Amino acid sequence: MECVILMGLQASGKSTFCKERFFNTHIRINLDMLRTRHRERIYLTASFEAKQPFVVDNTNPSAEDRKTYIELAKQHKFQVIGYFFEPDFEASLARNKERQGKTQVAEAGLRSVMNKLKPPELCEGFDRLFRVRAVNGAFVVEEMMG
Repeated sequence: MECVILMGLQASGKSTFCKERFFNTHIRINLDMLRTRHRERIYLTASFEAKQPFVVDNTNPSAEDRKTYIELAKQHKFQVIGYFFEPDFEASLARNKERQGKTQVAEAGLRSVMNKLKPPELCEGFDRLFRVRAVNGAFVVEEMMG
């Protein structure tokens, strides 16, 4: 079973990538939709109990933010795969401005995540790590080593 953790700025393409890559195989767990950690925990627990692959589609900017997901996944014998979205602040800012209503994030929120965003390392507990870049409307995925 697989726990996929997405990491990156708001409006970096994480949700689009999730839909393109994992829509037919994984449950999507996202705080923007669920709104509370309590609801998130319910979906995590259900996924572990059902042995259902899932994707954590949040910004997850630091090792501390990722730690709980990784620890829980390891306890339940899930592989942990990470996808780090290479930050492009200006591109994320532009995409964010195209969003409507509550999906648009305040620029200060984007800057806050940018300041906290740290590339993941295998030693955090990941089994595999990938770097994702948006190039001409497509995602380029490369495995990160060591």
